[in-house]
Amino acid sequence: MKDQIFEAIENQNLLEFNYEGYSRTVEPHCYGLTTKGNEAIRAYQVDGYSSSGKMGWKLYDLSKADNLEILDDIFETRDDYKRGDKGMSKIFIEI
Repeated sequence: MKDQIFEAIENQNLLEFNYEGYSRTVEPHCYGLTTKGNEAIRAYQVDGYSSSGKMGWKLYDLSKADNLEILDDIFETRDDYKRGDKGMSKIFIEI
């Protein structure tokens, strides 16, 4: 999963995965360790299930994700993305 996330961020490909049993499609912008020490991605959700019913910026704990797939679709960096994500204690890669 780690290699796929690196590739998706480097090439700005959409990712699709199941999260807590539901499909999500996201634009991954940052991958690292959260302040609680969990591997996670900061991504903008563009499709799929959302418990809040809203799309937008979310932090995904990767221990709750599976069936990750890189899509052919490309995305542009979001203007409101802020590098140096404060929700991460260590960043492995970011846009």
